[in-house]
Amino acid sequence: MVKPFLKWAGGKSQLLKVIESRFPEELKKGKIKKYVEPFIGSGAVLFHVFKHYDVKEFYIYDINPELINVYNSIKYSINELISLLNEKEKRFLPLNQEERKVMYYDLREKFNNDLASINFNEVNNKNVERASEFIFFNRTCFNGLFRVNKKGFFNVPMGVYKRPKICDAENLKKVHLVLQNVEIYLGDYKCCEKIVDEETFVYFDPPYRPLNQTSAFTSYSKYSFTDENQKELANFFFELNKKNAKLMLSNSDPHNIDKNDDFFHDLYGKEGIEIESVQATRMINSKGTGRGKISELLIRNYKI
Repeated sequence: MVKPFLKWAGGKSQLLKVIESRFPEELKKGKIKKYVEPFIGSGAVLFHVFKHYDVKEFYIYDINPELINVYNSIKYSINELISLLNEKEKRFLPLNQEERKVMYYDLREKFNNDLASINFNEVNNKNVERASEFIFFNRTCFNGLFRVNKKGFFNVPMGVYKRPKICDAENLKKVHLVLQNVEIYLGDYKCCEKIVDEETFVYFDPPYRPLNQTSAFTSYSKYSFTDENQKELANFFFELNKKNAKLMLSNSDPHNIDKNDDFFHDLYGKEGIEIESVQATRMINSKGTGRGKISELLIRNYKI
């Protein structure tokens, strides 16, 4: 069974059963022709929908060029990517901790120095090499976190793992096969508007609104996603609602911290919109005490 090939802050693998139970009936009955995911992340929901439902067209988007480069490399250059990952795994695993640090930080410096010369609109040998570095960091860095500074430079320190699985060739080949059926776009969520119609199911999984300042450490790109961005996304949600598409959106639940914080209820609390609090497991947090069960919001424009 195909599974996400990345560890990802906010990834939905742990919440799949809950999300699936809230899928629209039209999807379950085969009446949905298009699946659109405008913030693709690790792709857990995409892979699940592909495996279990009869959807003809798949479209994924993300504003993070590094992430989209990895998806394109898997789709178009899987053998080259696996070869590069195998080479890194064979180099890294026999090293002791200090030797691993040298390899990790040398590669991180190269990765950042190469940024200016990368054209993310292409799939070439240099981009595939960069995709292999991205996956290497995802498997060996602290908590699998992808975080960059304002210049776009990756700045996460190395984690401590005994034998990280840097090259999962079997799963990558399965992902490759799935992606032959998926249109991949580098761009923000608004780019999907022309694709969406009444036979479309759109699942939005944007960067979550931080519950507090310490939870804001998980930045996926040099562009932050502010409250104003959340409001713009809500406006876009209602624009797609006019097209009679089926829409689902995940986000943090402010009531975890402040029972009086109705930010999302104020944004989405309109007739025909369902706002539900569900239990999730937070897998990536800067402190171990911040991991565990927490409520999240599922917002949709249909009843189940």
